[in-house]
Amino acid sequence: MRWITDIEAGRQLCLHCRKLHPLTVHTCDRCGSTLHQRIPHSLAITWSLAIAATIFLIPANLLPMMVVRSIAGEDAGTIMDGVIYFLEHGEAGIGIVIFTASVFVPFFKLTVLFYLLLLIHFRRYKKALFGLRLFRIIHFIGKWSMLDIFVVALMVGLVQFKNLATIVTGPAAAAFMLAVVATMFATEHFDPRLLFDTELQARKDPSSPKGVNHG
Repeated sequence: MRWITDIEAGRQLCLHCRKLHPLTVHTCDRCGSTLHQRIPHSLAITWSLAIAATIFLIPANLLPMMVVRSIAGEDAGTIMDGVIYFLEHGEAGIGIVIFTASVFVPFFKLTVLFYLLLLIHFRRYKKALFGLRLFRIIHFIGKWSMLDIFVVALMVGLVQFKNLATIVTGPAAAAFMLAVVATMFATEHFDPRLLFDTELQARKDPSSPKGVNHG
């Protein structure tokens, strides 16, 4: 059974209260929000924010994120240096939390975002359902993005509580925060329905080879 898009049905969904309206209505009669069949400029905004987040992640991973002051002296290290530091000092749990929240999650979200954008660009509509599942994952993870920003501060409290060392944030913290915020906004501005619109475009233009973007 083939699904029918809201474009084919002549309907539009309020993105705030989720009420369905005909195309002739421009304002939601439930919450008063302006109606759009798709998030305005979704692709352009998502591309821009995803690229910006990628750029911010470079200094966030190359510059010192933490400055560790211990009995052995003072040592400034990157995110990965911090992970290795905790692993070497028998704090594997803390190291795993920092790696997951500060390295794996941001790169995973950006990788998925670029993958979804490329699916739309190359009209890979057969992978739309798989792309939608990936989007739901990163959208769910986005609820915990504040963990990425405050993970170092939380670990500082734990380490100082155990009297292992004193840790202060380094210059990479600002770049990392900007990368996380840009990724969060990119996820919110991405409209997953565009993944399915590519099949509709292919049906309207049967001469266009599958997987090729003539735009």
